[in-house]
Formats: sequence, C-alpha cells, structure tokens
Amino acid sequence: MRHYDPTGKRYGLPTYPLGLGLAPEGLATRRQLRTAGLRPGGQDPVAQLAWTSRRYAAGPRTRVAYLYRIDRALPVRPMTPGRQRALAAAMRARRTCPTCTTVQPYCIPRSLGECLTCADRAAETREAA
Repeated sequence: MRHYDPTGKRYGLPTYPLGLGLAPEGLATRRQLRTAGLRPGGQDPVAQLAWTSRRYAAGPRTRVAYLYRIDRALPVRPMTPGRQRALAAAMRARRTCPTCTTVQPYCIPRSLGECLTCADRAAETREAA
C-alpha cells in the first residue's frame, strides 16, 4: 500500500495514507487542532498523512500533512488588541492600490500589482498605443 509506513523506516516519520482512517487515535493536523481551539505548542510532528496530488503542472507529487499529539497541544493564544490592530493594518495594506492609493474592498491581485480599475486603464493605454 502506497504511503503506508507505520514504523517510519521509509519516510523518517510514521506515514499513513490520507482518507483511509489508518492513523492512530489522538493525533491531529494543524487545521484539526485549530478547529478544536488548540495549537501544536512547539512540539515536533509525530507522524504524517501522505497523498499524491496531481494539482501542479510538474507532475504528480507527494504531499504531506503533519500530525501532532492532541494531549500535548496548547490552547490558541487569544487575540490581543495590539495583534488585532497589526492584522487590520496588514489587511489594509493588501487592499491599498500602489498606483491610485485607494483602499479597495478586495485584496489587490499580486498578478496585476494594482487594483482592477488601474489595471484596466493600463491595458487600454497599451492597446491605444
């Protein structure tokens, strides 16, 4: 069975295939911990889930999700007012167009580097020239 290495001899960590329910009880991914209001808390992963993804153009690749012990997980740190301000400032920066300096209701696409209005204007200028 592909991606099944409960001893960790082949992959370095005990490895279980995704979706078959073969991973031992008491382990969770970061996302599962977060849903439960927990975080890994500095512990190293004790196992991993592995699967083959055809998502990327370079061909099939093995992807992994690390598993952490739930009993060693710590509660998520609460959002402090300072962290909330910093997060709001970072999101505002992602929504601010560098060309026209307006704050948009969406994050500026990295592929364009500016808001949609400025990108359309630039495309029209290139077409006219």
